[in-house]
Amino acid sequence: MSSKWPPLDYLGWRETCSALHLYLQVVGKYRLAHTPWLNHSWNATFYVTPSGLTSSLVPDGPGIEIAFDFHDHRVSGTSGDGRKASFALREMTVAEFHAAFIRLISELGGTPEFHGQPNEVADPVPFEEDHRDRPYDREAVQRFHQALMAIDGVFKTFRTSFLGKSSPVHLFWGSFDLAVTRFSGRPAPIHPGGVPALPDDVAQEAYDHEVSSAGFWPGGGGMDYPAFYAYAYPAPGGFRAASVKPDAAFWHEGLSEFILPYEAVQTASDPDAALLSFLVSTYEAAAELGGWDRDLLECSHGERGKVRALKARPSPAAPSAVAGEVEREDGASKGRYRLVIDGVEAEMTYSRAGEQLIIIDHTDVPAALRGRKVGERLVRQAIEDARRDGVSIIPLCPFAKAQIDRHPEWQDVLRK
Repeated sequence: MSSKWPPLDYLGWRETCSALHLYLQVVGKYRLAHTPWLNHSWNATFYVTPSGLTSSLVPDGPGIEIAFDFHDHRVSGTSGDGRKASFALREMTVAEFHAAFIRLISELGGTPEFHGQPNEVADPVPFEEDHRDRPYDREAVQRFHQALMAIDGVFKTFRTSFLGKSSPVHLFWGSFDLAVTRFSGRPAPIHPGGVPALPDDVAQEAYDHEVSSAGFWPGGGGMDYPAFYAYAYPAPGGFRAASVKPDAAFWHEGLSEFILPYEAVQTASDPDAALLSFLVSTYEAAAELGGWDRDLLECSHGERGKVRALKARPSPAAPSAVAGEVEREDGASKGRYRLVIDGVEAEMTYSRAGEQLIIIDHTDVPAALRGRKVGERLVRQAIEDARRDGVSIIPLCPFAKAQIDRHPEWQDVLRK
């Protein structure tokens, strides 16, 4: 067990956790009010530091950075003209924290104007009206911060293997989770909204493109233990039944997400590897079932001090996938298309659902052939044969469906 992964007992510090969540909301709303909108609310998040969390530079007044210091247990601010101000994190009410933060921003030459009510919490109370006493457990906060640093490192390693659009590793103060998100590059259906105390247009903007997202909650929101989560929006068919790692991970019906208890990672012989296996396997399930262009979007994990090796690309003059012939093996109830290149075979299988209907159910392109449009060749051949034979196609295979969706000129063979 790694010493950098501390035990976390959510039930033992949940009142402090709830208070810290609301304190972060106060500061986060200040940053949100003074920063131009960045896609998916990325302009409002916090980042893990060796001492706690930072807002990074907020373009207000002379320029202001707000930091939560979980070693000295203070909230501190620094301005672009050299001013500094701080106050202690201690037992207090949210109203007291709010008033202290207003004074801090004023001392730094900023404008302490922002929305004064929390989001994404049940029964939100305006900050300046929340006079309930809140505890502050210093040791629990320090363990939480130690866990955040360990998680942040694994999330950042996971992020290195993706060439497409990816979020930073950052903490959202609304849902109080550390998260990292990958994007397929394709637009998504409009999100239905309905998140408590969150405007629908914010949720819809956040999910305007297909995502595979993973993160960490310290607990709360119906969960009485800290956990990692992973989800896809929109969730592709078969996602909830996908095989993911490690063994302790499971599909949570109520949340419609994969869950991995923090304790299963913290007590593993190699916590980093256990968490990375969860991140990779849940992403691969979303990408494979969702028909993401993985050849275009992925690369190897980054290594310290080593330039990432580029993927091998065939020479323009060298033989490519077009040199092979797609072969068809057609049976009474099942069949397949196969293409062999340099001794490596790719295939696409189908089932017959009558004389005039086939169902494409699986495509397998080995890693050695990826990036050479082999899968596209197989689907194209099936389209051409269907036209010739007067047959309709149902593309149950996510890859085949994604290829046909990208080629409107192929869609005349789809079953109406």
